[in-house]
Amino acid sequence: MGGVIASAGRFYSIAAEKSDLPSYFAATKSLVADATLALAGMALLLMFGMYWYGCTHWLTFTIAALVFAASSGNSALLNSIQNAARLRALVASHSCLDPWLKLVFAIGFMLWLGNTSTAVVSGYAVSSILLSGSQWYFLGRAILPSRNPALLATNVWRQPMRIYAWPFSVWGVFTWLQQASDRWALQHFVGESGVGMYTVVFQLGFVPIGLITTMAITLIGPILYQRVGGTQDTIRNNSGHRLAWVMTGLSLAATGLAFFVALLLHKWLFKLFVAENYSTASYLLPWVILAGGLFSAGQILALKLMSEMRPESMTVVKVTTAIGGVGLNIWCASYFGIAGVVASLVIFSFVYCIWMAWLARHSAVLDVLRVQSPHLD
Repeated sequence: MGGVIASAGRFYSIAAEKSDLPSYFAATKSLVADATLALAGMALLLMFGMYWYGCTHWLTFTIAALVFAASSGNSALLNSIQNAARLRALVASHSCLDPWLKLVFAIGFMLWLGNTSTAVVSGYAVSSILLSGSQWYFLGRAILPSRNPALLATNVWRQPMRIYAWPFSVWGVFTWLQQASDRWALQHFVGESGVGMYTVVFQLGFVPIGLITTMAITLIGPILYQRVGGTQDTIRNNSGHRLAWVMTGLSLAATGLAFFVALLLHKWLFKLFVAENYSTASYLLPWVILAGGLFSAGQILALKLMSEMRPESMTVVKVTTAIGGVGLNIWCASYFGIAGVVASLVIFSFVYCIWMAWLARHSAVLDVLRVQSPHLD
């Protein structure tokens, strides 16, 4: 679903500019149907495998998790379209409603089915379905065009949206593996205490920066897409370049400031926010913040490349850094424990940021060359 979500968010502004939203929505629905069928096919294979190998006690949980995956993917898609349409109030209200719905239904299902993981995920699935229904309703009232099948040209949008979406599906598996491998490696080489210690540092240092970056991308993404449009206008492209680099510079400056503040105040911050048992890991906080800031800067540059309709250019970077990150996490965890995994996170984030910066700079040079030599297209 990740590629469809990104594609829907990127192509909305182009379709709106061309006054062809009906065909755009028809193409989006077609791509969502394809992704849902693919998910259903994988789900059936997974459940058959679990049944074959005698893991039937996991089937109920798996079904609930797959329903949650499909419904939350649909919710993220609608959120992406609403954000692209700059319906800030709708995006904000549903984003605030989401965690409360999850909490209420998770508790309700636990009271009904008992304190099990299946009950929690079932509650999440129901909350996500309700959230998607609300998003569909308000999207229809706000921007969904009237249907006129005779005027729909689904293929005009379907093929370019599909081409834009496929790189996300390619690198998604690798980036997921990299993001999970740090805890798996610590569990294997250090134990649960190491996982807990690392998670506390990660939650206090990396996650807040990630949330701020997500908010920034949610804000500037539609603006950047609208400025660049269909990427044929050099003036509009240059405007997008400048905005992306300014945001990247601000991100790096904020990261540097946060890093030095954490160097001075990490012990006090842990006393304020974290139980005393975890205080021995406070010295790692500045480095996790540095890693989070570098990765966030790379994500902003990735947004620039997405606005230029070049997601395929990021495939090598995403896959290579993810595989390298997995290997580095395992090696560092085996020899240096928690500190090693934090060092691995910093190295991964630094390489990712630098490589993305090179790609973003390279894309700007390509734009100049295309203007000077149109035959390069």
